[in-house]
Amino acid sequence: MPTREEERYLLDAINSLQRELVVISPDFKVLAANDFAKQKYGQDIVGRLCHELAIGPCKRLDSCPVFGRVCQNKEMEGDNAGLDLEDGGMCYGLFTDGHMEGVVRLDFDPPKMVRLERKLTRSNAFFHNLIMSSVDAVIAADLTGAILIFNDAASEILGYSREEALRSLDIRDIYPGDGAREVMRMLRSKELGGRGKLKAWQVTVVAKDGTTIPISLDASIIYENEQEVATIGFFHDLRETIRMEQELEETRLQLFQSSKMAALGKLAAGVAHQINNPLGGISLFAQLLLEEYELEEGAKKDLLRIIDDAQRCRDTVKELLEFARQSTYKTKLQDINKAIGRTLFLLEKHAVFQNIHIDRQFDPDLPFVPCDLQQMSHVFMNIVLNAAEAMEGDGTLTVKTSRLGEDKALITFTDTGPGIPDDILRNIFDPFFTTKEEGKGTGLGLSVAYRIVNNHGGVLGARNEAEGGATFWIELPLQAQSEEEGDEQE
Repeated sequence: MPTREEERYLLDAINSLQRELVVISPDFKVLAANDFAKQKYGQDIVGRLCHELAIGPCKRLDSCPVFGRVCQNKEMEGDNAGLDLEDGGMCYGLFTDGHMEGVVRLDFDPPKMVRLERKLTRSNAFFHNLIMSSVDAVIAADLTGAILIFNDAASEILGYSREEALRSLDIRDIYPGDGAREVMRMLRSKELGGRGKLKAWQVTVVAKDGTTIPISLDASIIYENEQEVATIGFFHDLRETIRMEQELEETRLQLFQSSKMAALGKLAAGVAHQINNPLGGISLFAQLLLEEYELEEGAKKDLLRIIDDAQRCRDTVKELLEFARQSTYKTKLQDINKAIGRTLFLLEKHAVFQNIHIDRQFDPDLPFVPCDLQQMSHVFMNIVLNAAEAMEGDGTLTVKTSRLGEDKALITFTDTGPGIPDDILRNIFDPFFTTKEEGKGTGLGLSVAYRIVNNHGGVLGARNEAEGGATFWIELPLQAQSEEEGDEQE
């Protein structure tokens, strides 16, 4: 038991507190109060009802935060006696021999509360800036679909303003079909990241303008007292990643095609020279037999057939030699529009072009292109003749030139034919690959064209058009290759 002197010191200390301390009975009457509380609520505070004095946050009995939690709960005794109140105060049960005699209410220092509020405000501002500045889209929604968080990256990707999203957007609107339902199913399963989490799941979202966007989604369910209350997702836009992967794949295929062409070119050169000499002998001696001997008509026809077949072989050998050609091109600045126009002028006289309309869409401001004019004319002629054959002599061929960026010229040849089957499109530039009947094509035309364009530092490709027909496109650099690069190619 404390001494009288200790009790006096304790009472003086309580009265000197610049914080209110009030003892309230279980029937809500004020039993005692320190001087600070009496100055605040009046000297007659003792005996009055606490809710009438509006002590603490409550102003009426049914809103009392203590009733039923301290006064009616003996678990508040001892170490568990404290109860935090919304206004920053604390309540403690006052027990004697296990019997609750009342409640001690002690308020916090207002300046300290202000500091706590400022610290909380700064923390909230930091959290807000962290979310808003994220490079990935951050979207949170409650279980009804209402948007709770929508950062700047989400606005950039989806096209909705933050205010618009918070006001009227439903989280289900950004997923096509039952996409939102599928996301929730995955979140509640243990398949990707465990229950309540979803890691690096690829999904498609729909922007405000209807554009579909591939996304890598990391998401979580937010729980409160073990109950689902919201979801939050981090959306990483995959469009740039997919574009880079496609470019890398195209580059890999071009390198593979170039290396294959180089190897076949060396083989073709050796084979062509070995075949060309005996073919010359066959043609020469067959011609001598016709000229120096009197032969029956049947024998003459056989010799003429030998000469024709030998000539066909020599034509094939000529294409092989052209395919294997490694000489340095005579590169000069050329007017590509004029070069293509000249090629079209020559071919328009051909019978196969009688029912083909040629639509010229030349860029008059296209800069001159460094190239070997003879070689590039061969490329243009080969592509145009292939287009005419694909259209079977009836349709429209659109030839267009334009500038591609700052350093490239783009030339496209688009026909209205049936297009190119996918299995053929993959191999269209391979040497000796042809869809023509046996004896009517060597399969070297497009291979030679591909090699010529490649040796000019350009790219030759083909694609099918959605509305039908096919397009062959050529990209040529506007800057001439250096002499050193030319030497390496040679």
